[in-house]
Amino acid sequence: MLISIASNITNISTVFYFSVDYKNHPCNRPCEGMAPPRLCQYKWVVESYWTLSKACHNCPFNESDCFRPHCIATDGVERGIISVNRILPGPAIEVCEGDMIEVKVKNELSNAEGTSIHWHGLLQKGTPHMDGVSLLTQCPISARSSFTYRFKALDPGTHYWHGHTGMQRADGLFGAIVVRQPPNRDPHYALYDHDLSEHVIIVNDWLNRMTLAQYLAHHHNDGDNMPSLMLINGMGAYEEFKDGNTTYYTPRASFTVQGGKKYRFRVISNAVFECPIQISVDGHTLTVIASDGGPIEPFTADSFHILSGERYDFILYADKTTTLRNYWIRARGMVLCGFKKAHQVAVLHYAGAPDVDPPEPTDWDSSIRGGILLNPWNGPSSDNEVEITRMRAELPDENDGVLTSVPDKKFYMGMLFNRVDSLKYNNPDLYPLSVVVSKKRILSPQINFISSKLPASPPLSQYNDIPKSQYCNEFTVQTDCSKEWCSCTHKVDVSLGDLVELVVIDQGLPWENSHPIHIHGFKFRAVAMGKMGTSTSFQAVKELDKQGNITRSTVRAPYKDSITVPDGGYVVLRFRADNPGMWLLHCHVQSHSDIGMGVIIQVGDKSEFPKPPKNFPRCGSWDGEYGDDDDDDDNDGDDEHGNPPNKVASQAGVFLGMLVALTCGLSFWNNHIS
Repeated sequence: MLISIASNITNISTVFYFSVDYKNHPCNRPCEGMAPPRLCQYKWVVESYWTLSKACHNCPFNESDCFRPHCIATDGVERGIISVNRILPGPAIEVCEGDMIEVKVKNELSNAEGTSIHWHGLLQKGTPHMDGVSLLTQCPISARSSFTYRFKALDPGTHYWHGHTGMQRADGLFGAIVVRQPPNRDPHYALYDHDLSEHVIIVNDWLNRMTLAQYLAHHHNDGDNMPSLMLINGMGAYEEFKDGNTTYYTPRASFTVQGGKKYRFRVISNAVFECPIQISVDGHTLTVIASDGGPIEPFTADSFHILSGERYDFILYADKTTTLRNYWIRARGMVLCGFKKAHQVAVLHYAGAPDVDPPEPTDWDSSIRGGILLNPWNGPSSDNEVEITRMRAELPDENDGVLTSVPDKKFYMGMLFNRVDSLKYNNPDLYPLSVVVSKKRILSPQINFISSKLPASPPLSQYNDIPKSQYCNEFTVQTDCSKEWCSCTHKVDVSLGDLVELVVIDQGLPWENSHPIHIHGFKFRAVAMGKMGTSTSFQAVKELDKQGNITRSTVRAPYKDSITVPDGGYVVLRFRADNPGMWLLHCHVQSHSDIGMGVIIQVGDKSEFPKPPKNFPRCGSWDGEYGDDDDDDDNDGDDEHGNPPNKVASQAGVFLGMLVALTCGLSFWNNHIS
């Protein structure tokens, strides 16, 4: 059965055996202007699981069985997954601006791998150790252990959480975060009638097996990296099930509206591969009001492209009331998702309409929507296609100089696929890139010709444990990285308070392939975007900029944290470095990030970082220093709960022991001399 766990429950095993989705969590409430913030507590168990498990009984032949607790039917394809509390997507966090979020994550993965959770879109101002990046802001949560994240919900809007260790977000470790505001702080509150939990949509590409297996086959042999499947809120119809002459499918997601009302929908992309997704609703236009949590002036479109890590909020006017019927909500994959025509549909159900599917076809080609398109994945190709950088922020600009001042630090960051022998996937002596057959060649996705790798310990909390020689950037490398593989912990430094400008370039070779990038710790202003052609070079963009031919927006440029870099083009991003810590900027395509298409931005020096929480976990390499540790014993002095001894109590115990010894000694002496 489904249950609602109250915030004071402490028994983690209770959560383990129940399908806790927190839909009725007390923090999921109307937000009021003068109401005090709440502590919003959650208990999650991350575990290896299976779709269409025995919990599904006779699903899909009996459709109601597909909605049983612990039944994750997805699109009917049986495969292993990683789940939280045995639901997919994982539990949504819905709170009010200013609430304190506390999530206790227990790692019960079957293969004993570590895990961590990133809170995508929440900037973690003052709490950088809660950002959830394994080996940058924390140690991975080891098997059978738990880690409690605690931070304030200071960033209103639509966000999401996902695993930030290995390929875990690709296999089911993700869910929604919605931070709502009181009506007097929501600039679009008057434009819609309803903002409902059941109108949050997560779309993602999906494989028919665990992602790591597909990833390894592609990078070490000739396996493909092209998804054929797609899910909407973890659901879809793909695999056919036969019972005699009758064909059954697993159920699709459905979203109910009342005719004549206006609804706020929130769309999140957890795409894993190069998979821009076109979102449209048959018979309806979409009035887009926010991107990545940043409110924009309303813009009405027929569809929009959403890339990995992005979020878009739109208002749907349910105005089809003459004849009540249902309509398709369509998600159509492109680029790598286009090769196998990955797509999915859900139902926009008008209350009172017959409970039947819409009559229109649901194939990939039928999901192509014409008209006005917002956020074309590879730059505009017609007047009907509008870049996100042409949107205007809804709220007036702050007097912070971000859009108008000269930057204190400026970085050109070139993203490319480099033809070098990566030691991860080639061996220059045994199977160099030059002799491997073309279908098995893997080029290195890099930034400025560097493949970044994270260190063995998180530098945010163990700064002095990382040798300075492990870091590098384009100014410090001592070799020609365009010809020789360069790998290090790629890092650039900015001072606290600097105005930073990033010119991010995609040279467009050898494939037509844009990169969705995401920055942790900041919202940037997207001040420019341009496409030079099917390809360009870093030097060409630098020269264009030097000549003053990149026009930057100086008024109400949109706030975002994720954006696509057009193939053969560039984006220009600006932010004030007011959040000290170690923050990751990376391509949000999972394999590109894993191979090294990322860079750490260090804001401030170590003395300006917030201090780690008390007893924060540590990790790192051990170099085989054998022998006994004189300070160690069998139980490390921990109490029955595994907690370290209290220092004051220990000192008091030592003093008490000395006092007892002294008393005994005096007694012995008195007895002896008498």
